Order: sequence, then structure tokens, then C-alpha cells
Amino acid sequence: MVGVVTSDKMAKTRAVVVNRLVPHTLYRKTMKLRTKFYAHDEKNESKAGDKVRIQACRPLSRLKRWRVVEILK
Repeated sequence: MVGVVTSDKMAKTRAVVVNRLVPHTLYRKTMKLRTKFYAHDEKNESKAGDKVRIQACRPLSRLKRWRVVEILK
């Protein structure tokens, strides 16, 4: 998944917001959905505002189930 880092205040953790376009189940209108993921960033390389690619992994803590694979922009 590709998203934008919204918070880099935690140690080795980034809050990443992923925007998606999903059709409504009944009316088929396209809706914008925003989901917030907590991703592990081992080297603390990404900063707030960066566009990153995240990947699912094993549970690392209570909320972290994703890790930052690469920084796109």
C-alpha cells in the first residue's frame, strides 16, 4: 500500500494515512476512504509528509502490523 506519513513523533513508528477509492456496495458511487496504519521504520528515515510504501508483516506491537518498505517521495 502507498500512503503519506502523518506523524513521525514515535520512536521507530510512523503513522501512515492511505487514501482509497471504493464503490458503495448498494449505490455504486465511488467513495473516498482514509485509513490510518502504524508502520515500523527501523532506521527512522521517513519524515512527516513523505510518500511511503508499506507492507503487512507479523504483529510487532499492539497496533503495529505494517512496516515501511521504501520512501517514494
